[in-house]
Amino acid sequence: MQDIYVVGVGMTPFGKFRDKSIKDMTGEAVAAALTDAGLTSDRIDGAFFSNAVQGHMEGQHMIRGEIALREMGIQGIPVVNVENACASASTGFKLAVDFLKAGNGDCCLAVGAEKMYSDDRALMFSAFDSGWDVSNGEEVAQRLADLGAGVEEPEGSKSPKPYSVFMDVYAGFARLHMKTFGTTQEQFAAVSAKNHAHSAHNPLAQYRDAMTIEQVLHAPPITYPLTLPMCAPISDGAAAAVLCTGEGLKRLGLDPARAIKVKAAILRSGTDRPPEDFENHLTRLAALQAYEQAGLGPEDMSVAEVHDATAVGEVIQIENLGFVAFGEGGPASLRGETSIGGRIPVNPSGGLESKGHPVGATGIGQVFELVTQLRGEAGARQVEGAQNAIAENGGGLHGVEEAAACVTILGR
Repeated sequence: MQDIYVVGVGMTPFGKFRDKSIKDMTGEAVAAALTDAGLTSDRIDGAFFSNAVQGHMEGQHMIRGEIALREMGIQGIPVVNVENACASASTGFKLAVDFLKAGNGDCCLAVGAEKMYSDDRALMFSAFDSGWDVSNGEEVAQRLADLGAGVEEPEGSKSPKPYSVFMDVYAGFARLHMKTFGTTQEQFAAVSAKNHAHSAHNPLAQYRDAMTIEQVLHAPPITYPLTLPMCAPISDGAAAAVLCTGEGLKRLGLDPARAIKVKAAILRSGTDRPPEDFENHLTRLAALQAYEQAGLGPEDMSVAEVHDATAVGEVIQIENLGFVAFGEGGPASLRGETSIGGRIPVNPSGGLESKGHPVGATGIGQVFELVTQLRGEAGARQVEGAQNAIAENGGGLHGVEEAAACVTILGR
């Protein structure tokens, strides 16, 4: 099978854009990716369009990609619509890799777009309600929240305002981590402060104000131990990547110096396991697969983008990716090991907490950041000498972990 390369990336700013449609943002991201690649849309042999909530928000339940892409001249080719909750875009990226490896063309587009913000807050927050088994949703929510039973919630540590029910789930994961390993709220706050500091240098980030650990700790509560800056916001946005085979690079006359190799692309679903069986977390297993496919290990990674829908997510995922031992994610974050300039910089983009989280676009947003880093084009947030990069993106919840997870390794 041929080697696959990312030859172009594009991304809109992430934020709240009342005046932009899914079509608008898709067009902006795809145009930027094609320009970056030096290609026109007629050279695309297939497209994978990722979106999770347009059906819920707008009633466009079907043919989302065909509609979003037609106006920019992408037609007459296979267009596949991808929904895999928050892992939709990285799933679409992996399918684009497989499309090219199967010999279906020279060049393929992976794009994710989401318009989530609405003045109707009930509609907006309920977009997440089907991210688990809806046949017994209340029971599932309670079971996940109960993972943290035994960790006292201080008075006044729960928001009176509406928020996504997934924050209660992440709080359960956080309290399980706290009682198992002794992780502290300060360590989670260190993750958030680091990511907000990183995003100050990202012109496409939703939030660009640096924060201290103390500011994070004293911010409005969501649900213990999470405060507002520790949680990803509601976001609109789009991101796109143009992928190409090695032979396609030559046939299309593209610059190989700017092409970034896809060294691994793994997708897994979750399994039934006890919550304390951390070694068999689906992301841990996906990471081991990815390292084997790439012929690399965690020690070879220069930079990472991980799914920090909350700060606890980053702590859990840097352990799953093998950057630290289980239980050491919090202390390592507090020591600054995951900051730019640290041992393994994580989320130099600002992560989901600060860059934003338009769920159907998030995974390719991570690819955008890592390609930018590997090319040495990240400016003030550049990780010096980046050679290999890893992205982790999870979606939905089933059992005691994400329903789906993708791990992608890119390199020079």
